[in-house]
Amino acid sequence: MLNLAKRMDQLSTESAFEVLAKAKMLEAQGKDIVHLEIGQPDFQTPINVCQAAFRAMKDGQTGYSSPAGLPAFREVVADWISQTRGVTVQPDQVTVTPGAKPIIFFTVLACSDDGDEVIYPDPGFPIYESVINFAGAKPVPLPLKESVNFRFRIEDLETRVSDRTRLLIINSPQNPTGGILTQSDLEMIAELATKHNFYVLSDEIYSQLVYDGAHQSILSIDGMQDRTILLDGHSKSYAMTGWRLGYSVSTKLLADQFAKLMVNSNSCTATFTQIAGIEAIQNSQDFVSQMRLEFKTRRDFLVKGLNNIDGISCIMPSGAFYTFPNVTGIPMTCVDFSDYLLTEAGVALLPGSSFGMFGEGYIRMSYASSVDNIQEALSRIDNAISGIRSD
Repeated sequence: MLNLAKRMDQLSTESAFEVLAKAKMLEAQGKDIVHLEIGQPDFQTPINVCQAAFRAMKDGQTGYSSPAGLPAFREVVADWISQTRGVTVQPDQVTVTPGAKPIIFFTVLACSDDGDEVIYPDPGFPIYESVINFAGAKPVPLPLKESVNFRFRIEDLETRVSDRTRLLIINSPQNPTGGILTQSDLEMIAELATKHNFYVLSDEIYSQLVYDGAHQSILSIDGMQDRTILLDGHSKSYAMTGWRLGYSVSTKLLADQFAKLMVNSNSCTATFTQIAGIEAIQNSQDFVSQMRLEFKTRRDFLVKGLNNIDGISCIMPSGAFYTFPNVTGIPMTCVDFSDYLLTEAGVALLPGSSFGMFGEGYIRMSYASSVDNIQEALSRIDNAISGIRSD
């Protein structure tokens, strides 16, 4: 029997896609499912963005681009980040990738060696821990606490920093909790990063989906441009998940290394996708504003409904499009409860433990779905819990 490389055992998967596949299988068997599991806007990509891509393809823009991205798109991104983060960014600091996930891979590979430590949020996007393990570094989970609105306590971070710490990953607004780091949090992180000389990967993919206050970026703090890798992209803000368009802003030194990793993995990002990305940034942002307003309406409706269900409590998330309800009042593990809701109630969502050990006792629900669907899900969950208690 042929064997696979042992490193493949270090890679985990993303439970949202696993639950989606199981839900689709149940639908194929005739079961009605309300989908609240996948982190994907239920809006169509703006028509002007689609038209820009179509024109580019008709004009023959279907060949290779530079591994680091089209110069025109890198310039647009540099201007956008300069305006929105209040810093000066040059195009040669930008690396364009097919989706934002490669930036996670590239950063961990470029910034840590075997045995080095990488601190990451828990509960958090599961790909962080997966990539850290795959790269041979040591993952160090940083607990996010409901008691502080799913931020971390600075003392928890301080105790996890060591002389082997090479990278801290932060995500604000955050998946899966919708939590947001405050300006004070970011300033304390900056102090620690400077004192202990480590990089910060700032995952800001939900930066345009903030409902309470304004988005704050650690890139904006004095002295942090030399040690910050900003990750962003078009998937969430412009409903372009399938277009696979992400980017990083870092030092030129790191950007050159990321371009080298692109050459060795993806070659380049699709040219016409980047041209569509230019259109999305340079023209009206009304689509983003309208989508954000609709998500806020859904958020408020979902949180109110969850808090009316016996056994569930939910704090108000400030960003992204997820709630992270506390279900410790239900006499089941969050995995068993999530499975029960899918198979018995026809509601697809994710157990909090799929986002890390500190996610136990919670579930993640995406409100990137209509109010009607959310109402139906709430009704089904309420009825399911009544059934559990009566058994």
